[in-house]
Amino acid sequence: MQQIISFIIKYKYFILFMLLEVIALNFTVQSHSFHKSKFVNSANVLTGGIYNKIHSFKQYTSLKGHNQLLLEENVRLKNKLSKTLINSIHDTVTVIDSLKYFQKYSYTFANVINNQYHKKHNYLTVNIGSKKGVKPDQGVINSKGIIGITNTTSNNYATVLSILNENSKINVKLLNSLHFGTLIWNGKDYNILQLVDLPIQADIKEGDTIITGGRSTIFPKGIPVGIILDFNKKNNSYKSINIKLFNDMSAIGPVNIITNFDKKEINNLEETVY
Repeated sequence: MQQIISFIIKYKYFILFMLLEVIALNFTVQSHSFHKSKFVNSANVLTGGIYNKIHSFKQYTSLKGHNQLLLEENVRLKNKLSKTLINSIHDTVTVIDSLKYFQKYSYTFANVINNQYHKKHNYLTVNIGSKKGVKPDQGVINSKGIIGITNTTSNNYATVLSILNENSKINVKLLNSLHFGTLIWNGKDYNILQLVDLPIQADIKEGDTIITGGRSTIFPKGIPVGIILDFNKKNNSYKSINIKLFNDMSAIGPVNIITNFDKKEINNLEETVY
């Protein structure tokens, strides 16, 4: 308190001058409409700028929440698109109440909480498990393409066999033809995988797009994989075909886990034959 009093005494003339300036400025603004409008406009510009900065900061800090909502909405839209309602076919098909009867795939949102990509046998971990219906052998994708296949589950988590795993084998095809092959990884570059078992009759060129083939119960047909980077022919066969992934496997964010409602029926049927 003594320091405050000493400060006021020391600068009393300057403080008195500033006080009189404020009073004079207030009288001038209040008695002249021109000065008043200028003052108000200046104040609005100043406060408007401050509010804009605050709003921008709030928007930035809320980006995570908005992004989460967008990702969840994306999952809802995917599920909606995967539903096909059949009203009637020549008046012989009765509409069944359960939408799942007409829905082949559903998609569940998850976050990757651990991602390996430097080993020979890489795995990921996601933050949902059996409580959300996750089971082994479900496809895992994101907006850019395939990620892997669920491997083991607990109540709240699941591990995923990454496509960057020497045990991974994914059925794929050329976008613009009916030729199929198998996507594997040689354990070297995490951005480049290999396409094998492609028949020599397949006419390919660098830049051709590779998608999932749909010949398994894990991935639907048409999910992006990558493009042909380069290839070699030898003895009337493809010696090597390198695929540049659309995904950056070192930076995996949110993913979708795919449920195939027909999987059990298909597997049971095939077990009676093979």
